Amino acid sequence: MTTMSMTPYNALIPGGNLDSYIHTVNALPMISAEDEKILAERLYNEGDLEAARQLVMAHLRFVVYISKSYMGYGLSQADLIQEGNLGLMKAVKRFNPDVGVRLVTFAVHWIKAEMHEFILKNWRIVKIATTKAQRKLFFNLRSSKKTLGWLNPEETSAIAKELGVTEKNVTEMESRLSSPDMAFDAPANEDDTHTQYYAPTHYLENSSGDPAIQLEKNNWHTTYQEQLEEALSELDDRSQDILKKRWLDGKKATLHELADTYQVSAERIRQLEQQAILKLRSSITLNND
Repeated sequence: MTTMSMTPYNALIPGGNLDSYIHTVNALPMISAEDEKILAERLYNEGDLEAARQLVMAHLRFVVYISKSYMGYGLSQADLIQEGNLGLMKAVKRFNPDVGVRLVTFAVHWIKAEMHEFILKNWRIVKIATTKAQRKLFFNLRSSKKTLGWLNPEETSAIAKELGVTEKNVTEMESRLSSPDMAFDAPANEDDTHTQYYAPTHYLENSSGDPAIQLEKNNWHTTYQEQLEEALSELDDRSQDILKKRWLDGKKATLHELADTYQVSAERIRQLEQQAILKLRSSITLNND
């Protein structure tokens, strides 16, 4: 078996010079079916990482080839290749040499799956395909459309029949594909007030984010806290202790626990608690008048 040269691991990353990367991976030697099976068995049976490295390196050129078919989405080929490389490594990790197929046949699914996921996440700000069926329709519809214009009824019907979906599904996905992203805010140099109303931010105003309202809430909370502390200080020590243990402590005491502490009945503790609460309310009310 011919051993592949020790190409650096950074060859897995299509950096700033994409042409240099493509030239490097295309220059890597391919491996025969026999050598591939030996390497795959070493990885599968022994967990040999060097075998895994050689299998990945030998198939990087196929990731580059597949990435070319996804160049129509406005995403960089370098990013597509990097995602495809992740799929290739996942495929190598899961490849069973006893299945009887070549690694490249098995890896195509994993490479495309990673590229598909990347495209759906980055092609638009808002996801246009979330279910498995929608994703399949998205990629098939992109490849099936032969014109830049809208599909006519005959074309819609033909595509729906070919993909095994309804005409409504095709029309909805075509609408998603054709709709551009809308800026959340109006353009910075937009002077037309009427035009600004079309910006989504105009319809998503959050009044709770108003600084004046927030300041008022904070001031009210601070004032209420101060009034409560002042009102508590006017109570006797026993009433303060009962209220704190019943309402303010993290672990609230029961009436019976406080009754044991003060050697009185639980009913007497309840009465003292109610009297203390009434005094607090009265004191806070007087301070607000």
